[in-house]
Amino acid sequence: MSTLTLDNVTVQRGELPLCTSVNLDLAAGDICHLIGANGTGKTTLLMQLAGLLPVLTGLVHYQGQVGLPVQPLYVSHQLGIHPSLTVAQNLTFLLNLYGVSPTFTEINEALEWVGLQGFEDLSSSHLSAGQTRRITLARLYLLTPDITPLWLLDEPFTALDVDMVARMEHRLRKFTAAGGSILMTSHQSVGVADQMLDLSEYMA
Repeated sequence: MSTLTLDNVTVQRGELPLCTSVNLDLAAGDICHLIGANGTGKTTLLMQLAGLLPVLTGLVHYQGQVGLPVQPLYVSHQLGIHPSLTVAQNLTFLLNLYGVSPTFTEINEALEWVGLQGFEDLSSSHLSAGQTRRITLARLYLLTPDITPLWLLDEPFTALDVDMVARMEHRLRKFTAAGGSILMTSHQSVGVADQMLDLSEYMA
């Protein structure tokens, strides 16, 4: 069964259609690289699929059901990090949104994975933009397909060094090998992707 199916979906910002008749079939184990020229609506589509913007035309099937009965994981440019909370508190909050209550050890392991070991009790207001973004990525270390079967990732490799990109790609492979599905944007090449959706082909 497909994790995500798009059937003639219109990508639109307000009343303005950006792309029309977009189709996609994303099965368990798939990583799809979402590409397209600037302005084609890559982020807009991810926001629609995350339930943050409406899908006004076409159908979205998620795990065999119409609509979004279970919210996918969405990692976006809008980081969702509260500056008055510590690094550990922010990561805990992000995981709590998906019903996960991490242990102290799990928090430390996830932060070590993104290179933020020793930052657990630091106020997030003291972090750089790149470090703050790593908090949002740290949750990927602890989330599995039984918790979040679909990941929607908007430019997850931005501002990451080569080593961290390699760690991310390994984690994406591990997630899909366990039955997860990923739709992601990236201005970099995505060596782990097994399919591609080019929105430039669907421009209104």
